[in-house]
Amino acid sequence: MMTDIATARRRAALPAMLSSQWAEAGGVQRLALIIGLALLLAAVLAPAIAPFGPTDQSLLSRLRPPFGFERARAGYLLGTDELGRDLLSRCLYGLRLTLVLAALGSLIGLAIGGALGLLAGVAGGRTEAAIMAAVDTQIAVPFTLIALFVLSIMGHSIWVMVLVLALYGWESYARILRGETRRLMRMPFVEAARAAGATPFRIARHHLLPNLMSPLVVQFTLSFSNIILLESTLSFLGLGVQPPTATLGAMVGAGRNYMAGEPWIVIAPAVLILIVTFAVQTLGDWLRDRADVRLRSR
Repeated sequence: MMTDIATARRRAALPAMLSSQWAEAGGVQRLALIIGLALLLAAVLAPAIAPFGPTDQSLLSRLRPPFGFERARAGYLLGTDELGRDLLSRCLYGLRLTLVLAALGSLIGLAIGGALGLLAGVAGGRTEAAIMAAVDTQIAVPFTLIALFVLSIMGHSIWVMVLVLALYGWESYARILRGETRRLMRMPFVEAARAAGATPFRIARHHLLPNLMSPLVVQFTLSFSNIILLESTLSFLGLGVQPPTATLGAMVGAGRNYMAGEPWIVIAPAVLILIVTFAVQTLGDWLRDRADVRLRSR
């Protein structure tokens, strides 16, 4: 009964909390939130709102400029590419897949690096030395070489790309959480909890993780944006998801040979990458301030 009452109170307080957070957000943060929600909605509803399929071709309509320019063709708002495919439709589907790849890669990297960093900071000793040796090894080897090695052995499927993107950045989570955990372990409230008989799991859950949310949020947003750029770079080099599957990076890579005469082929997905990165970075800074318990207490 008491649990049901507490749950109902939390649900009732949620709209008020969201309203308060929206009121405290600045104009840039509100703009980034609106853009982020619009992009997410567009990615989710891509099959419903895209005027054409991502692979539908019309060779009679190839290399048409966007709406409003000379030689533009009705129905193709952003123009067409070298095979007569609608750029708006491919951007929507490419945004969808790019966001999925970046989200999966960032979350897996967060889970691996965060768990290892927390373990290293709490356990110390040989466990910490072994984990940090693996981190230093990852940092010492250029990640492009790792990506080339994995992709050359395992192929270029979407799940292989998720694996490659997940390997990127986990060492940053591990280093940050290891350093923050070691600092927090020397704080009086953690020593008091340890003296009271709290288990390491309880200390990590109730005392460490709330204070680690701020650096985690910052690193996640940085990693998310960097993974989008990494996927774009690999696709630009022809190492990412293979055609005809559309990703934003693959579209930029495919259109590089037409930049002199038909720049819209590259501009449309490149601007979309820029907008996504702006929204994620801005929201990450705002969430960092919201998640920092020290700033929230002030």
